[in-house]
Amino acid sequence: MSASKPGLIRRTFSWIWNLVTFIRTSLANILFLVLVLVIVVVLLPKEVKQMPQQTALRIAPSGFLVDQYSYVDPITQLLEQSRQQHAETLVRDVIKAIDAGATDTRITSLVMDLNYLLGGGISKLEEIGAALQRFKDSGKPIYALSDNFSHEQYFLASYADEIMMHPMGGVVLTGFSSYRNYFKSALDKLELNMHVFRVGEYKDAVEPYLRDSMSEASREHNSQWLNELWSTYTSDVEQHRQLTNGGINDYINRMDQHFAANNGDPAETALALQLVDQLASHDQQNQYLISKVGKDHDTGEYRAMDYEDYLPFLSDPAPHNNAKIGLLIAKGVILDGEQPEGSIGGDTLSKMIREAREDKNIKALVMRVDSGGGSAFASEVIRQELEITRQQGIPILVSMGSVAASGGYWIAMGADEVWATPTTITGSIGVFSAFPTVERSLAKIGISTDGVGTTDLAGSLRIDRPMTPLAKTVLQQSVDNIYQQFLNLVAQNRQTTSAQVNAIGQGRVWTGRAAKDLGLVDELGTLQDVIAAAAAKADLSDYEVFEIKKTLTPGEQFAKQLMGELARVTPHVNFRHSALAGVLASAEQQLEPLVELLNSGDPRSVYAHCLSCVAP
Repeated sequence: MSASKPGLIRRTFSWIWNLVTFIRTSLANILFLVLVLVIVVVLLPKEVKQMPQQTALRIAPSGFLVDQYSYVDPITQLLEQSRQQHAETLVRDVIKAIDAGATDTRITSLVMDLNYLLGGGISKLEEIGAALQRFKDSGKPIYALSDNFSHEQYFLASYADEIMMHPMGGVVLTGFSSYRNYFKSALDKLELNMHVFRVGEYKDAVEPYLRDSMSEASREHNSQWLNELWSTYTSDVEQHRQLTNGGINDYINRMDQHFAANNGDPAETALALQLVDQLASHDQQNQYLISKVGKDHDTGEYRAMDYEDYLPFLSDPAPHNNAKIGLLIAKGVILDGEQPEGSIGGDTLSKMIREAREDKNIKALVMRVDSGGGSAFASEVIRQELEITRQQGIPILVSMGSVAASGGYWIAMGADEVWATPTTITGSIGVFSAFPTVERSLAKIGISTDGVGTTDLAGSLRIDRPMTPLAKTVLQQSVDNIYQQFLNLVAQNRQTTSAQVNAIGQGRVWTGRAAKDLGLVDELGTLQDVIAAAAAKADLSDYEVFEIKKTLTPGEQFAKQLMGELARVTPHVNFRHSALAGVLASAEQQLEPLVELLNSGDPRSVYAHCLSCVAP
């Protein structure tokens, strides 16, 4: 007996289902084959590049200058088809390559391609600039090029012997600023109550929720540190380019007149004012550099080796006595618990400090702090671990990067010595807590909240209920207590009194140079200076600098390497180099600390953080 023939609809759906199954299976097989290919690529021996006998060193930083790469999970890394290095450039690698090239007879000159640099703070720029100056002092020339020049790009370019720019470009300098949105009227219209508890007249992180404009106190201290940094920027650039004193401010403040004198052409204006030396198309730039550094006959371009390819040829001699100076990187928002690179986890960093303490070969510790703060609880956990390490006879020195404010300054109080760069943003000794309630918003749409509790505080921290006077008093007392602890810690470490610390505290932000004068830091210098000081403190002349990193599991290490190789063999989207990418990256950099802070899980919801401390 034969089965009846399926109907048309059933056959159609069956055909569609089989097609979907075929596509799904095929895609899975293709993905599997790609992964097998990548694994083979990982396992195969890599082609060994040869070091040219005569070549220029090319420095082409991309994204933001950082002290530590932010962690990107392998899947995201794969889906975005870009490696992390495209979004961030490690400052230490750049400096290491420049310093090595200064004394390497195979390196004839240095070419800076600054087209893809997005930012990173003037402090990091100054550290790279110091290395560029050492390179120049060796007698080797530096060439800089970019289609346009931003503040960051032009600061580095100012160290060059010659600056080249595209004829359609411009030197886009406007000065430093600090502007924020203010939300009080919007919150009032939404009937949303923002309960804020803070200590410090200048602790303005929460001002946007309380006001519609900047307070005079906030305007005063932000203007002070911004003007100090801008004065440093302009004086350095004018000195490097041999411009008249005040020339940069004149260029900006009378830009319309300068443009009018050059037919509205930004590039010709920059050339006329000696901000750049040449206007040249890409081909003209290449031909000029060929005339200076030689030609690569394989590519037809000027002969140069990228600094990433140069680094593997550099090797630091191993110390004879196995002595090490441990280098810890504390970068990002300070959060509780375990956190990936790019954030400071209280438990994560504490574990790394303990591991360093147990390593008998580590004779001193240098902790590089680049953080505007975060959780007060996590900051204290880290400081206590540093204090225990110091009590066991291991010298600890802190090197402040672009920002080491609020919680970033708190953790520095666990060190024997605190160093900053002149343009570090530090201080902001103050704390706050914030809690929103939406009971009025809900009432407008007919939603109410009612119930019972066993005490006067039961249910008092629900977002849908008004905050009780008791809860407000308790939270303010908690904030006051944390601030007093902060003052006492600083007073004890800086050998002063709480009253004196309070006079320069109150959430006020200082530059590194001002902080040195106020006694908040001990010395001014770069990370290299701090490492040298740590070696002297530990009485070491022969040592290795050993970076202490979060330990990855074997699976994490393999996945990271695997996805890195896959990213190499997949086509990269040029979106990351677009103007929109730069805007989005800048916005993400400024908003990410606030988002992370509100999700930090501080047990008392008290934060030692400077949300306005974004290095220009």
